[in-house]
Amino acid sequence: MSCTRTAWRLAFFLLTGLASVPGSAQQAGTESSTKDPHEVQPERPTVATHAGTVAAGWVEVEIGAEHDHYRNHQTALSFPANFKFGVGSRAQLNLLASGLIGTQSNSSARGVGDVTLGVKYRLLENVPILTDFAILPSVKFASASSSSGLGSGTTDVGLLLISSRSIGTADVDINVGATRHYGGDSAAPSLSTLWTASAGLPVRGAIGLAAELYGYPGTSGPGGSKEIVAILAGPTFQPLKWLAMDAGVIEPVKGPQPRAFYAGLVWNVGKFW
Repeated sequence: MSCTRTAWRLAFFLLTGLASVPGSAQQAGTESSTKDPHEVQPERPTVATHAGTVAAGWVEVEIGAEHDHYRNHQTALSFPANFKFGVGSRAQLNLLASGLIGTQSNSSARGVGDVTLGVKYRLLENVPILTDFAILPSVKFASASSSSGLGSGTTDVGLLLISSRSIGTADVDINVGATRHYGGDSAAPSLSTLWTASAGLPVRGAIGLAAELYGYPGTSGPGGSKEIVAILAGPTFQPLKWLAMDAGVIEPVKGPQPRAFYAGLVWNVGKFW
């Protein structure tokens, strides 16, 4: 059985089979409506996001560092940042950008990559199968230089579908998304997709564990890319209700995904309006 087929079966199992665990849907829906607004809601370190949103008027910041090691022995450092603003009882504005020291296409690149704006909106809470369900439309602007390797040279419009649930003490998130690319090299693919299944669970006290299986299906055309499937895993630590930290590794299963080490933190700054 192929890695891709195994990954899709795992995602389907998490989405449908685990949703039937007694009490899981009720627990997830209750958490969405009664969560302390000053309690951190980490989306790090996984590729996936959850259906939760920062409380209206509150601000949360996620920052991290990642060291990538490619198969050609080239390395790169990235410093991703996500600023999250609560703009409604179910809506959150995201502002994302990354500082880059070296990229896959240019080891000497230095600067800030393309900027992305997105709005996560939770449409449903505590419903069958999907449990908590949100959408995240986003736009990535061609704000960084593509000739230097810092930017892609394309303006990207994406839509991410998010399903989250609690299963016992574990939080499980399933994401499926697609992105349309505009501009840039005419040989570049116009559409790319992504799927991911992640879980976070407490281990002891403030220590937890995050794990994820994710993939980027291959794209066609002269500038197409090979399919990627990868696993992410590592410990998390939440010493305070408004602060969480993480570290871990990313290991490729299939395709050109680099091996990586990462670390970061999430800080619920407080209420601003």
